[in-house]
Amino acid sequence: MSCNYADGLSPYEYKGEVGMNEVFDTPEVLKQKILLLAEWVKDSKYTVFHTGAGISTSAGIPDFRGPKGVWTLEKEGKKPEVNLDFNDAKPTVTHMAIKSLVKKGYAKYVVSQNIDGLHLKSGLLRQHVSEVHGNMFTMRCNKCRRSYVSKIAVKTVGQRCLDIKCFGKTKNGNQCRGILYDTILDWEHQLPTEELELSELHSKMADLCICLGTSLQIQPINLVPFNAKKNKGKVVICNLQKTNCDRKADLVIHTYVDNLMESLMDILGVEIDKYDEIKDPTNINSEMTDWTIYEIDLKKVREIKRNTIKLKKRKKSEAKLSNPESGTELPCNNQILKPSKISKLNNIDNIIK
Repeated sequence: MSCNYADGLSPYEYKGEVGMNEVFDTPEVLKQKILLLAEWVKDSKYTVFHTGAGISTSAGIPDFRGPKGVWTLEKEGKKPEVNLDFNDAKPTVTHMAIKSLVKKGYAKYVVSQNIDGLHLKSGLLRQHVSEVHGNMFTMRCNKCRRSYVSKIAVKTVGQRCLDIKCFGKTKNGNQCRGILYDTILDWEHQLPTEELELSELHSKMADLCICLGTSLQIQPINLVPFNAKKNKGKVVICNLQKTNCDRKADLVIHTYVDNLMESLMDILGVEIDKYDEIKDPTNINSEMTDWTIYEIDLKKVREIKRNTIKLKKRKKSEAKLSNPESGTELPCNNQILKPSKISKLNNIDNIIK
């Protein structure tokens, strides 16, 4: 399928502000901003990336609201000249840099609005990414609700039937009788529950959310990065156009995302992995990949979130006890924690690590 998949979507009049002018930071200002971002990434204990169409333009896939974006040209009565097929698109420097940062432990999670499957192709594992608008290379069963990676880009958009039988098995070992559908959202669709919940959970635990190549106009996903603010965290936006969320961000960078990520990785001393076509889950010779978010996966993240809150409360309580100016007396002998309680608190540390 052509990378201009928008032709398959339902008509929709209001597509947000389009055709905004591009803005570039001066070289000196850009250098200082990237140095600051690098320090924040080094100090961060929980970084989450939020990615939009702007990180895929260097792969030959058009964005939506830039000067030559799909919706911008549509407003002018034109269509983008796209000769690239989704099957031929390869992950960009930014995709591979993000994957490398996750592998090295600098980043915990990725929330993507993109349907191009390039995070999947980069080798990013399922437990590290939410695809809130779907993926051209995934299919979901209408019966067992499992998701699978397709070897080629699906032929439909809008969560339509693909006329492919589900590959899954029932608890009894029998073949699932369900049919696979594409996962691409149309305008009227709600965001997938599991993807949205994981996006919010990880962003609420984040102390640094980095938004790359997104105009942050689509609700409600544009508000998710700012959950980090509730955690006293920071929000960074890198986009070539100004966004309505800039005033709420702690740092706004105007440059090409590939240039930003190359500089950032150089400062961090992290090598950017090369794209490996053989390990690409969409490779025709690779095994079938299960792309399902299971309930147990959600429970694990919910538990981590609960334990994070408990740990913060514990540290806050300890800080009050250790601060003589707080007016709080240190506990006497009969107030010392019992071994069982100490053990539970230590377990919280282990889970978070």
